[in-house]
Parts: sequence; structure tokens; C-alpha cells
Amino acid sequence: MSEHKNPFPTVDIIIEVEGGIVLIERKNPPHGWAIPGGFVDYGETVEAAAVREAREETGLVVQLTGLLGVYSDPSRDPRSHTISTVFIASAAGRPVADDDAANAGVFTEDTLPGDIAFDHREILEDYFKIRDP
Repeated sequence: MSEHKNPFPTVDIIIEVEGGIVLIERKNPPHGWAIPGGFVDYGETVEAAAVREAREETGLVVQLTGLLGVYSDPSRDPRSHTISTVFIASAAGRPVADDDAANAGVFTEDTLPGDIAFDHREILEDYFKIRDP
């Protein structure tokens, strides 16, 4: 009998703060800058996971304001097949790196770092298209 495998549900949160959006620099592989996010816990809604992950990685309390989309390319995460629900959120204050974030920063479309992990550059391009039509 073969083992049945399912993709892992994840969330990513584009956090809008004064001056731009928040990205974290990952402590663990795959390295690079990323949109804050992570895995949905069993029994948790994707909305609750987004709020939790944002707080764990950036110290910010977020208000979810919208849904950007769902990203499911099996190669989007080199560790395993994940499906990410990507939220847009707002927060006040400055991010502070925590949990598996080595650093946190605020960026604009023109100041994005070169080393962006996963498919997050594509996600950010989609975000900026709807924010700056």
C-alpha cells in the first residue's frame, strides 16, 4: 500500500506599515528575505495562523485587511509541497525579528532586497500590481 501524501497548508502575510511592507530575513534554510508566514497548526484557521505567525516573526499585532491569493506551485518551497494562503494586513509600529527570523525590515517596491526566498518575489509582484495600478 502506498503512503498518501498531502501538501502542507501555510500562510504568508504582507504587512503594511508606515513606510512600506515588512519582510523578514530567515535564520533557517532556505535563507533569504521572505514575507512573514509559516505553517497552519492542526485545528487552526488560516486567519488565526496568519495573525499568530505575524506576531511570532515580527512582534507586530496585525489586522487582516484582505486576501491576495493562493499560491500552490509544488516547487514553491524546496522543503516540501506547500499551499500558501496569502493575506494583506496592516499594523502599527516597527517590526522586531523573532522566532525563526534573523532580521526584519520595512521595504518598498523600489528597495526590495535581491535575495528573496521561495516564490515570494512573484507574490510581491502580484501585490504591487494591485497596490500601484
